[in-house]
Amino acid sequence: MTYQHARYPRLIELLPTLVTRVHRAHLRDPAAVVEAYRVTAALLVKLGEGSLAWLAADRAVSAADDDRVLLACAAIQLGQVLPASARAKSVMLAAAHQLGPDDAKRSPGELSLRGSLLVQAALIAARAGDDRVVAELLDEAAGLAARVGDGHDHYRTAFGPAAVELGRVAAAVELGDGPQAIRWHEEVIGRDGWRWLPVEHRAAHLIDVARAYLQTNDPTNAARVLLRADRIAPAEIRHRPAARDVVAQVVRDPDAPPTIHRLAVALGIG
Repeated sequence: MTYQHARYPRLIELLPTLVTRVHRAHLRDPAAVVEAYRVTAALLVKLGEGSLAWLAADRAVSAADDDRVLLACAAIQLGQVLPASARAKSVMLAAAHQLGPDDAKRSPGELSLRGSLLVQAALIAARAGDDRVVAELLDEAAGLAARVGDGHDHYRTAFGPAAVELGRVAAAVELGDGPQAIRWHEEVIGRDGWRWLPVEHRAAHLIDVARAYLQTNDPTNAARVLLRADRIAPAEIRHRPAARDVVAQVVRDPDAPPTIHRLAVALGIG
C-alpha cells in the first residue's frame, strides 16, 4: 500500500528490514518473500536502478520455486526490467500460459495475473516497435479484463479494463504515436475505473501522457498533466529520474508555461 500510494521515501526506509525478515522466513512463507522482492523491484525501477531491480525481480522468481501463481507474480516485475527482445516477450507469455488455459474455471486473480503479463509482453513488443503484436496482446488482455472488471487489486495487479487502456496509452507512446495515445487517455480518464486505480498507477500514466503531448509538440498540456501528477503523487515526479527527465524536456521548450518552470526550479532542474 505504501508503494501504491507512491510514498517512496517511506518505502525506502521500510524495505531493508522487511526483506531481512521475510528472507529468514523463506521456507515457511515463500509468498511473503516473492511479494517483498516484487515491491523492491518495483521501487528500484522507479528510482532508475535497473540492475538492482533486475536482481530483486530474479530473486522473486527464484523464491517462487515451482508455484505457478507465485511465478506469475514475480514475472510481472521481471517484465519491467527486461530489455525489449523477442526472448523477453516470450518469458512473459510463458509465465501467462503456465497459469493454465483461459477458461471459465480461472479465478479473477489468475485472470488478473494472466492479463497483467500480457500487458507487460505488449509493452516489451512496443519498445521493439512491433505494433501488430502489441494490438493482439492488448486485445487479448482486454478480453480478460472485461471478465475481471475494474476496482479490484488481485495479487496487487490493479488489473481491469482501465489498466489495459492505460497499457494502450503507454504502448502508443513507445511506438511514437502521440495523437493516438492522447485519444485513448482522454477516453479512459472519464471512466470510473480510472479513479479506482492506485495513485502510483495514475501518476505514472500521466507522465506517459506528458511524453505523448511532447510528441505532438504541445508543451502546455504536457506541463498540465505533469503538474497534475505532482499534485496526486509528488514522489512520482520528485524521486523518479524518468519523470524528472520529462520535466526537463518540457521546460526546454520556449512555449512551456511558467507553472512548469516553477516545478523545475523546485526540483533543481535548470
